[in-house]
Amino acid sequence: MSHTATTQDEKQLPVVGDRHVDPHSYPDGIAFLDGQYLPMSQAKISVLDWGFLHSDATYDTVHVWNGRFFRLDLHLDRFLGGLEKLRMTIPFDRDGVTEILHNCVALSGHRAAYVEMLCTRGASPTFSRDPRQAVNRFMAFAVPFGSVANAEQLQRGLRVAISDKMRIPPASIDPAIKNYHWLDLVRGLYDAYDRGAETALLLDFNGNVAEGPGFNVFCVKDGKLST
Repeated sequence: MSHTATTQDEKQLPVVGDRHVDPHSYPDGIAFLDGQYLPMSQAKISVLDWGFLHSDATYDTVHVWNGRFFRLDLHLDRFLGGLEKLRMTIPFDRDGVTEILHNCVALSGHRAAYVEMLCTRGASPTFSRDPRQAVNRFMAFAVPFGSVANAEQLQRGLRVAISDKMRIPPASIDPAIKNYHWLDLVRGLYDAYDRGAETALLLDFNGNVAEGPGFNVFCVKDGKLST
């Protein structure tokens, strides 16, 4: 039997057990992409998409409870408004988007669902740095509902830390346009974890409570509700 010597300079190929395990096999759900309905595991975007490279995208999330959407019209208002402000276009009108969302939920079979509609700037056929050359991409999906707190935390509450990381100011990113700019929120989460807390609150540049990673904050004080 012959043997082939391997030098230190030669790279070893990973064995099967070392291969990256795709986490996108979860969750079970249905996506709409490029005119067709697909299992979530098959819903992909290009690595050259500006939504991935530059976080150039907008979205909105609607909850489904007992098989019914909660305030879908208001979420559609915000999503369509974000498209207009970002100068993005999609090949569907309001009724078309509504139908796609309903179809995603129906095909998924989930009666409690997290439903998202989103549009990325897309990719340029020539890798142009001009956003006007990119082809915008619309997609939507319905997956099982997930909370920012688990069952135990919902019962006892969450241990919260106020982070020293400031929320991106409205002068930089219009908060009325739902976006994926989360690095301040993620850094805030790690601040909280380091301090033994379970989630974080971020302040604005004036020291006011802004929001948390994936949730708004409400306060009852002197019989008044503030947010």
